[in-house]
Amino acid sequence: MKALFLDRDGVINQEVHYLWRIEDVLWMPGIVSLCRTAQALGYKLVVVTNQAGIGRGLYTLGEFETLMDWMRSELARDGVRLDAVYHCAHHPEHGLGEFKREHEDRKPSPGMLLRAARDLGLDLEESVMIGDRCSDIGAANAAGLRQAFLIAGTEEEPCPGQYRAVETLAEVQRWIEDNDVASG
Repeated sequence: MKALFLDRDGVINQEVHYLWRIEDVLWMPGIVSLCRTAQALGYKLVVVTNQAGIGRGLYTLGEFETLMDWMRSELARDGVRLDAVYHCAHHPEHGLGEFKREHEDRKPSPGMLLRAARDLGLDLEESVMIGDRCSDIGAANAAGLRQAFLIAGTEEEPCPGQYRAVETLAEVQRWIEDNDVASG
C-alpha cells in the first residue's frame, strides 16, 4: 500500500501564520483534484504536519483537532478521505514546557512518516510527499520515499536532498498519473 503524504500548511491550505481557526482556511488550488486522483490510483492520503503553535501555546491541541475535523469533513464533501493525520507540537527552541525539545516526529526527522507506515502498512518506497519547506524534503528523503515534491516559492535557497520543484499541485497530479505503479 502506498501513500501520498501531505504537509498541511502551504499544501492543503494556503499558508496562514499559525492556522488554527476555521474562518482562516483558504484551500490550495488543485488540492481536491489531486487527492481524488491519488485515491483513485490507490494512494492512502496522510497528513504529516509540524504544529509548533501548540507547543508555543498559541492554540491548543483541542483547537487543532477541531480544525482538522472540520477540514476532513469539508474534504469528504468533495469525495476526499484523509486516511490519517499526524502532527508534531514540539519545537527545540520555542516550545514551552514539555514541548521544548527535539522530537523524532518533528520534520525534517521522518518519525511521522515511519509511524504512518507502521500504522497503515505502507510501502514507503512507493510513496510520495508534497511539502513546501526543506524540512518536508528532509523527512521524505530520510524515510526513503519514491518521490518528494517541493512547492516553489517558500524557500529562499534550494533545499538539500532529492526532490522535484513544482509550481502547482496540478503538476504533482500529472506526475502521479504518469508514474503510477499499481499496488501489489
